[in-house]
Amino acid sequence: MKIKTVEQYVDLYRKSVQDPEGFWGEIASEFQWKKKWDRILEYDWKKPEFKWFGGGELNITENCLDRHLDEKGDQAAIIWEPNNPGEEERILSYRELYREVSRFANALKRQGVQKGDRVCIYLPMIPELAISVLACARIGAIHSVVFAGFSSKSLATRIDDATCKVVLTADGGYRGKKTIGLKAIVDQALEISETGSVEKVIVYNRTNQDVVMLEGRDIWWKDAIAGVEDQCQAETMEAEDPLFILYTSGSTGKPKGIIHTTGGYMIYTTYSFLNVFQYDPGDIYWCTADIGWITGHSYIVYGPLLAGATTIMFEGVPTYPDAGRFWQIVEKYKVNQFYTAPTAIRALMKFPIELVEAYDLSSLKVIGTVGEPINEEAWVWYKKNIGNGVVPIVDTWWQTETGGILITTIPEVLHDHPTFAGKPLPGIQPMLFDESAKEIDGFPASGRLAIKFPWPSMARGIWGNLERYKETYFSFGDRYFTGDGALRNERDYYRITGRVDDVIIVSGHNLGTAPIEDVINTHPLVVESAIVGYPHEVKGNALYAFVILRGDVDNPEALYKEINGKIAQDIGPISKCDKIQFVPGLPKTRSGKIMRRILRKIASGETSDFGDISTLLNPEIVEEIIRTRL
Repeated sequence: MKIKTVEQYVDLYRKSVQDPEGFWGEIASEFQWKKKWDRILEYDWKKPEFKWFGGGELNITENCLDRHLDEKGDQAAIIWEPNNPGEEERILSYRELYREVSRFANALKRQGVQKGDRVCIYLPMIPELAISVLACARIGAIHSVVFAGFSSKSLATRIDDATCKVVLTADGGYRGKKTIGLKAIVDQALEISETGSVEKVIVYNRTNQDVVMLEGRDIWWKDAIAGVEDQCQAETMEAEDPLFILYTSGSTGKPKGIIHTTGGYMIYTTYSFLNVFQYDPGDIYWCTADIGWITGHSYIVYGPLLAGATTIMFEGVPTYPDAGRFWQIVEKYKVNQFYTAPTAIRALMKFPIELVEAYDLSSLKVIGTVGEPINEEAWVWYKKNIGNGVVPIVDTWWQTETGGILITTIPEVLHDHPTFAGKPLPGIQPMLFDESAKEIDGFPASGRLAIKFPWPSMARGIWGNLERYKETYFSFGDRYFTGDGALRNERDYYRITGRVDDVIIVSGHNLGTAPIEDVINTHPLVVESAIVGYPHEVKGNALYAFVILRGDVDNPEALYKEINGKIAQDIGPISKCDKIQFVPGLPKTRSGKIMRRILRKIASGETSDFGDISTLLNPEIVEEIIRTRL
């Protein structure tokens, strides 16, 4: 399954294009199936509908856990490093994880959870989060993990959209110096929930803080598992049965509940994990993401465990108790593969290099980045200081919707190059197209990035909204449109240039502008707002809001804090704006469309070269906004 040479990559890529069913069928045969598939691939771009390994039956947790028990039962499956370095780590072997997953799967069944039910998981980065995910999959329940930094309103929206039956949470969580009250947020979410679908809330005691437990609904985790057996027969699932829903920001409206199914996701996450990170038996692998995002699903839980790897979960942040924490953990566990976000790298670059030099990083064999393109300055710092100038960097490109990494380099096979993600993995067929939807051939080339043939881990839909799925991703003919722009150079390497829609990547998180604008516009002093991204030396991009008010404001600073407070409350702190400029108007076309490209240039510090603005309804407003720019 692992590619070791350039020649092997070329041969496998050619085979994956010429005979995709044969290529993926060979890889799929290495897994444990209850019943082999009838047909490897059926698809229809027009519907759109994609079916991989139709008729095949399996349970993904048997492939994550059961099949490893004979040879790797005593090997560490998950190493958990707590937020506070003074607290003892937890190490779960494959046998121990199998028992904990089985026990909690039985506990869920005892609380009435059945195959097909949706379970919302709102937990901090503790082993119980991974256990919960796998326990749901064990019994065929569909898990919906919500990042434990989202507000009660955002949580309620996700619970309602999926009509979740059970919520799994903790009394609280630690994040650096902060202690966050998660159960209180869940209580608020269920108060404003419109569906009333939640029957039970299971609460893990992490921070020992006082919480309100509603009789008949709320149950402590320790009570839920009391007297429960640690053996649970895995539910038989069809390859196309939903495995999980994961919400991602859209350019308009409410978050999109991306659906991933069982068989194809299992195969692709394993395949991509082994190849991108060149994982060898005995290696220690660490992805610093949160399981609340797709990176955590695919490359902390499923990919590594399917491959029989040892995967690290980290509860804390890179700067606590100091900015050497990442490197201290690398030394402590002799980490071989390290996968983090460019935002973290840029933040750590600003601290004294002695915080890196204090630790032994010689165990590292691969270092990677995820979430957004990494800028050249950060790439060079990362390579020199963390990789000692020789460790290969994998600058991976993929999305929530793709399920796994699609474009990357492969260590010792396809060499890294600053600012370029690399080439497609075998089985992935990228293309660039222009504004008329025509494919752009040759190189160098730039255009919109699409994938022109199905791959196993692609999203199968948006929960409850097939039409939105079709409009968002399949509006340019027989291809999956990524929403990103890209360049292709003479080496056939791809460089991702950023979103072409109204989604802004901030610290690796896709933030739709419309939901944030909606929150701002509910303020009684606000008439209208527009949000754009602008370059930020740490976050990559930050949010810049242009806001029209109903009249003069005595204390703009207080209003700025009020608006950001409302954003944090309604969506979450990650969506707060770094800059809020109060303006008399916004540049609009005569049809009323806000010209965001002009606002993006102003936010980035440009004062000219806005193109022809004479066709605007109010061209004079551009100068006024520039004059008062923050």
